[in-house]
Amino acid sequence: MGASKKESVEVDKKKKNSKKNQPPKKEKHDTEESVLAQKLEDTATDYKELSADDDSEDYKSVGESEAGDGESSGDEGIHNTGSSEGLAIDGHSEDSEPDQGAEESDSSEDEVAPRNTVGDVPLEWYRDEKHIGYDIAGKKIKKKERQDKLDSFLANIDDSKNWRKIYDDYNDEEVELTKEETKLVRRMLKGKAPHADFDPYVPYVDWFKWEDAKHPLSNAPEPKSRFIPSKWEAKKVLGLVRAIRKGYIKFDKPKEEPRFYMLWGDDASSSEKTGHLSYIPAPKPNLPGHEESYNPSLEYIPTQEEINSYQLMDEEDRPKFIPKRFTSLRSIPAYENAVKDSFERCLDLYLCPRIRKKRINIDPESLKPKLPSRKDLRPYPATCYLEYRGHTDAVMSISTEASGQWIASGSSDGTVRLWEVETCRCIKVWEFGEIVQYVAWNPLPELPILAVTVGQDVFLLNSGLGNEEIQRKVKELLQVETPTAPVDSGNKVSGWSWLQDDEHEGIRLRHFKAVYSVEWHRKGDYFSTVMPAGDSKAILIHQLSKKFTQRHPFKLHGLPVSAVFHPTRSIFFVSTKKNVRVYDLLKQKLIKKLETGLREVSSISIHPAGDNVIVGSRDGKLCWFDMDLSSKPYKVLKCHPKDITNVAFHRSYPLFASCSDDCTAYVFHGTVYSDLNQNPLIVPLEILRGHAISNGRGVLDCKFHPRQPWLFTAGADSLIKLYCH
Repeated sequence: MGASKKESVEVDKKKKNSKKNQPPKKEKHDTEESVLAQKLEDTATDYKELSADDDSEDYKSVGESEAGDGESSGDEGIHNTGSSEGLAIDGHSEDSEPDQGAEESDSSEDEVAPRNTVGDVPLEWYRDEKHIGYDIAGKKIKKKERQDKLDSFLANIDDSKNWRKIYDDYNDEEVELTKEETKLVRRMLKGKAPHADFDPYVPYVDWFKWEDAKHPLSNAPEPKSRFIPSKWEAKKVLGLVRAIRKGYIKFDKPKEEPRFYMLWGDDASSSEKTGHLSYIPAPKPNLPGHEESYNPSLEYIPTQEEINSYQLMDEEDRPKFIPKRFTSLRSIPAYENAVKDSFERCLDLYLCPRIRKKRINIDPESLKPKLPSRKDLRPYPATCYLEYRGHTDAVMSISTEASGQWIASGSSDGTVRLWEVETCRCIKVWEFGEIVQYVAWNPLPELPILAVTVGQDVFLLNSGLGNEEIQRKVKELLQVETPTAPVDSGNKVSGWSWLQDDEHEGIRLRHFKAVYSVEWHRKGDYFSTVMPAGDSKAILIHQLSKKFTQRHPFKLHGLPVSAVFHPTRSIFFVSTKKNVRVYDLLKQKLIKKLETGLREVSSISIHPAGDNVIVGSRDGKLCWFDMDLSSKPYKVLKCHPKDITNVAFHRSYPLFASCSDDCTAYVFHGTVYSDLNQNPLIVPLEILRGHAISNGRGVLDCKFHPRQPWLFTAGADSLIKLYCH
């Protein structure tokens, strides 16, 4: 180790003595060898081989890098020589191990000599010294002689690249910026990213796959609990009410307003005004000067030349008030209206409001819901097209056949008539001698069977429509072999007065009370009947093929009004005068109870999709229920001034209607969306008039055509009308 140190010192001395006879590049190269010698003290033999062999590849690479970097700036040359030096020392390519290169390579500040080695020492310490630091050998680095301002100015004018040069205080030298560095500076001055390759608007990468996502992260539907009244809040309110009644919670007594108050009092000194933040005192005007007097001195009155010069000035600089001189107060122009102005001022002070009122200007039209135009919602029934005449008394009920070619009607004159829709021709008439309360067609077109309620009987009639095969099938269904008396056996009642009716060529079902209505199941084999009773016998479900009757398996709460089957599922709707109960026939349980809030329910209709229900009432209100939303009405429409007799949905078009005793029928547009987050769209379309009042009754029933946007209405004036688009 001692020999290696001596050899390194000798090498340093030789290099220093040979500085005078060598060019600048050689001197730089020798200095780098001295740097390498100090770093490789423990490997002296390797250094001898490296310095002796000047033609080695590593040494040439160092020389080439130095020669190439001589033309560039100081900082740029440092980085380049640093990388080449690492290659020369290691003797490896760029793929060599990083640990060896980190141990043997040196920082770029020690490659170019002389360099300032002052480090983090402030330059203020060298302000009065002639040097700026020390080199590697420990010698002082002298400061460069500064030029005069005039010489430096002339030199800068002659040098076209002067704007690129920057003075480095630590190294006491001028550094010339490269083109790449100037580009970076210009981009930073413009507020852009330093590198042109940087993209500030990189497209957003959504790591969550929204396609086929069963449970999205957002846009989730509102939970059903938000639409149900909170029981906890009800208990809390009840506790507060009890505490108030018992006197545990006491309220502050209202402040008594003073009977007398100062009308002409100072507003600023009022305690009520000063206590509020909204009070804004009036600004104090400036006191008048001598020039505002009615008889000012002569020096305040401008001459005519000065007045003319005012006209040449700008409006902002022009004086707002020009003094004038009057001989007396009576000659002042404001004197004539002084008494009137003071009187009006007193009236303003007397009648001015003492409370600041905040008014909100809202356009009433903006509060109305934005509904689509009726032209965009066509087709819908608008005008009366046909009239069916033949009944002599009020038409109580009508029903359309599944194909839409025939319509049946029951009247108070004791007859049931079969009409052809397009020609208004009466095909067949059945005589019963009593008031026909309700008629209903079988929903299957291959079973043209008509159900008619007359008093306590329900007749199943053969309409005689269809070919021979259909008629043969209908006659087999309407055949009762052995009529028997009713025998109770649990919920099933075998042989519930199923009697053969030879007079009308059908079946007669005898009930113990008058029957309100008959509703068919979608399959055409079952139908329900409703009677005015409060027990389970009030609603019966009959099967046509097996000729048996079953009671309603649930307990009723109130008198039933109507019973309807669900259009697609095994669900049964039973409406009483106050509520609508929804039952599952397969599971034999109550699903939901719809609270109408009406005085008395008169009719009910189910949407073809089955998730929405409309309910008519005796007080002229129509309620729309969304089964998925809540048990309370989604919309309540107050459209009729009198009782609503019936409501109906169209099977295929987004239409529903209601008829009333006020001789009108209302047609509405009701779109039900498949998206559960979107509420149904309800738009009133048309008011259909044409019927006359008879015995205080108006329109008694309304039904839609199964395929066309047509509406049939039956009135107390013994007419049936067809309204078309």
